[in-house]
Amino acid sequence: MAPDFSMADGRPFALDSCKGGYVLLSFWASYDAPSRLHNAQLNNVLPGLPEEVRMVSVSFDDYRSIFRETVREDRLCFADCYWEKPASSVYELYELEKGFANYLLDADGVIVAKNVSASELSSYFN
Repeated sequence: MAPDFSMADGRPFALDSCKGGYVLLSFWASYDAPSRLHNAQLNNVLPGLPEEVRMVSVSFDDYRSIFRETVREDRLCFADCYWEKPASSVYELYELEKGFANYLLDADGVIVAKNVSASELSSYFN
């Protein structure tokens, strides 16, 4: 099961609210080029996937202004993007000190894949 967490940016978020469909939980930061690239690539394949697939993107940038600008530049859906304080409980809970990652969760919140690429995500649902 994916561990539940709360966001520190003041915007409400509950992993339980995503249940009922697939969730791609993507952790990244603008200063980490590979994670930012993967996040943008995953976002680009979403329109071709079934409606029950939702991506929740969590940034660990030092400044909210950098997060907002990156979301705009990468054309991400702001409603599903969150800014989290670096080295927060979420960072520790998902062991991101080992590197940023993404997790594909099924309708029950069970982790079915980790570090999914855009092509793997696309082929998983097609």
